[in-house]
Formats: sequence, C-alpha cells, structure tokens
Amino acid sequence: MNILQALFFPPEQPGGVSSMIPYIQERYTKKGWDMELFSLPKRVRSKGTEEVVFQTFDWKKYAGNAIVDKYIQTYKDYVWWTRMRLKKKYDLIHAHHPIAALVMKQLFPETPVVMTIHSSYERELVLNGKIKEGGPEHVFLTSIYRELEEKVNQIVTVSVSFKQYIADYVQDPDKIGIIPNGFDEKRFRPIPHENAVPQLISVCRLVPAKGLDILLQACAELKSKGHPFVLHLIGDGPSRAELEQLAVELNIYDETIFYGYMLHPEEFMPFFDIFVLPSRAEAFGSVFAEAALCLLALVGTNVGGIAEQIENGRNGLLVPPEDPHALAHALEKLIADPSYRYALARSAGEKAKKTYSLNRVIRQMTKMYEVYKTKPAD
Repeated sequence: MNILQALFFPPEQPGGVSSMIPYIQERYTKKGWDMELFSLPKRVRSKGTEEVVFQTFDWKKYAGNAIVDKYIQTYKDYVWWTRMRLKKKYDLIHAHHPIAALVMKQLFPETPVVMTIHSSYERELVLNGKIKEGGPEHVFLTSIYRELEEKVNQIVTVSVSFKQYIADYVQDPDKIGIIPNGFDEKRFRPIPHENAVPQLISVCRLVPAKGLDILLQACAELKSKGHPFVLHLIGDGPSRAELEQLAVELNIYDETIFYGYMLHPEEFMPFFDIFVLPSRAEAFGSVFAEAALCLLALVGTNVGGIAEQIENGRNGLLVPPEDPHALAHALEKLIADPSYRYALARSAGEKAKKTYSLNRVIRQMTKMYEVYKTKPAD
C-alpha cells in the first residue's frame, strides 16, 4: 500500500506523535510498504485564502474570536501547502490532527482517510486558562469532533478514557477505535546506577495543564521534612518564568534544575530514579511509557490515560490531581524505600514492553489499513 502519514507539526517536534510516527514509517519501509510523512512547516503562516466550509456546523458564528480565527487560518494554510506539495495519489491517508484529516478529505475525497486523535486541544486551553468551558472557542473546537465523524472513514484514539471524552461530541462513539501509542524499545537504554540523593524528573511542556505548580509545592513539603532530592524539569513553555519564581518562593530553587526544551529526553532519563508528572488531564501520557522503558519509578495523577498505564501500588503510584500533600506522600514513600522504588520500576518496565511495544502498534495499524486495501479487479 501507498500510505501518507499526515501530521500537523513536523516530526522533529516534541510529543507523543513525533516519538512514534517516524519509527512506524521505518518499520513499514522494512516490510516493503510505501509510506511518506507530511506536515505543515512552522514558517508557513497566512498563505491560504480558500473558503472553509464545514458540513455539520457553521464556523462563521464564531468568527472574530482570536483562537477560532487562528484555527481557520491554519486550516487555510494547510490547504495551500497541501495543494502545492502533494501531487500523487495514495491508497490511504492516516492523519494525526483534525486539520490534517479534514484538509486531506477535502482535497482527496476519493481516498480513505483514517484519523488518530492524540489529545484534546480545547481541554488543554481550558486547563491553561485560555478559554472558558462552554464558551464560543470551546463550542467551536468540540464541534470539530462531529465534523471528523461525518468526513473521515475511521476515527481512532489513544485511550479508553479519551474515547469516553470524545463520545459526548459524536453521534456513534461505538465506531471509534482505540490504538494506544507504542514505542521502539531500541530507543531506551536503562542504566544501572545508584544515586546517593534521589533524582526526580519530569518532562513536559511548561503549561498549567501539567500541574507543575503542584509538583513544586509537593517538593517543598519534602524539603520541610528533611528529605534530600534534586528535581529535573525538562521542557519549555509559557509558564517557565512563573514556575521558576514559585520555586524561589518555596525555597526549592537550589534543588530544582530547569533545562528547557530537549529533543531526546529519553537519552537523559535513565540516569534518574523517579518520574513524576501531576497532570490535570492527559489523553494518554506517552512520557509515562517512555519513563517506564527507562526503568524509572512512576508517580502520576489519576486522570485520563495515566490511570490506564499505572496500576497503583503495582507499577507506580497514583494520586488525585490538585493535591500536593498526596503527591508529597507518594514521593516520600519512594524516596524512603529504594527497594520498593526499584520493584515498581521493574514492574512498570515489564508492562510497558508488553503493552506499549511498537510491534503491537504495527499489528493494530496494519489490521486497520488492510480494510482499505484496493481489491484486484475481477
């Protein structure tokens, strides 16, 4: 089959999609499949001019709103770039962003398009304080799910919890498939080590949705109880200055290292002991599986896809969101008992290898793709 993987961001950008799709392409190429990657370069801005029309709702009711207008202009830019760059036909297009899916179906109406929804843009905006739930931007963005249902051939998402979330915005949620993300084990090389001082690490965009303010409060509690630690924060984002100031106010700035953006954090992770991320919401949480494959003990919040990866007390610890005391208590248990920490890390690694292997993703995707194979003429 000749398959196009239609991304939004270029594949070198951070995140669960970019951690997976290039490795999937490599595997399929080895199997003899023809697979290409396509995305919208960041430098393409305000080039598209074609009218945008959705079938299931009138987006112009929300025009004049900055977030909606930017979304529509990005859609137009994706149309412009796609028309200019894609001249050949494909047997199947697999899109990984709503804009990519809808544009591809518009420009290649006879080509089957499957769509993997990896995360919720509107939920992140709500949690980051950018929009209000039920406001015009929220209604516009959630209406896109119904448009996708109407236009594409198959919708897939990455966790049971995220399928349940989308169910409120489509007519037939039973038709939504689930293919959790997968990871190439060769990328992860656990390193035996003994750190005299426990090393905590978190990898994410520095935005309110990730709950790093809660993590810093929990670490302040650890310090007040006399527990030594170093907190490594890998990632960048609009909350960085605010978080650095909070670390100063909580008197843990000397224990906290802000690294900024790093392209391959998995090369860094194996030297640490505990991965912790108290997200307020998470569709899947690819970084937890990545940390598990590096044999780190996991601490996360009982939300979304995190709770599907971590079985509390068996391969990690779960705490409620917005609860710095509970988070501090979980971290304290792992800091105080290295044997327990190692046991959880081993269990997490075993589950990740079994459940989130790239081979499993390839099998599931191949089964989905083969539904759309062109049948030979009689």
